Amino acid sequence: MTQATISATMRRAVTDHFQHRCCYCLSSEHIVGAEFTIDHIVPQALGGSSDEDNLCLACWRCNLLKRNRIAAIDPETGVTVRLFNPRIQNWFDHFVWQEDGLVIAGLTPVGRATIGALRLNRVTLTNARCLWIDAGWHPPLSTET
Repeated sequence: MTQATISATMRRAVTDHFQHRCCYCLSSEHIVGAEFTIDHIVPQALGGSSDEDNLCLACWRCNLLKRNRIAAIDPETGVTVRLFNPRIQNWFDHFVWQEDGLVIAGLTPVGRATIGALRLNRVTLTNARCLWIDAGWHPPLSTET
């Protein structure tokens, strides 16, 4: 991803649209204490543009794990499906919080494939979620702006 192609105005618009949360794991910049990255939903390497409708906010780890992918295998069906697109799909249609917000479960092939590809229940993240839950900061109950 080429951060230099994203203007400060565009970064603010994308960050505000996603409420300062990673569009994949829903972690908050405010809780993490670090500025997240602007992710190209369809990577530039695959012809994706830097138009706002192809940009989302992602934490560093989700962005690194996503790399230049747009698809992954649904572990339940074995079928390759597109990864979750936060600009055109609702998070809660594809994912659900389990264990009071500790774990993300997939409701659809898209959700399950995205969880696997981005490791949305990685140990470091679930450990952090445990602390955030205890503090009353997690889970977010909406992705509405």
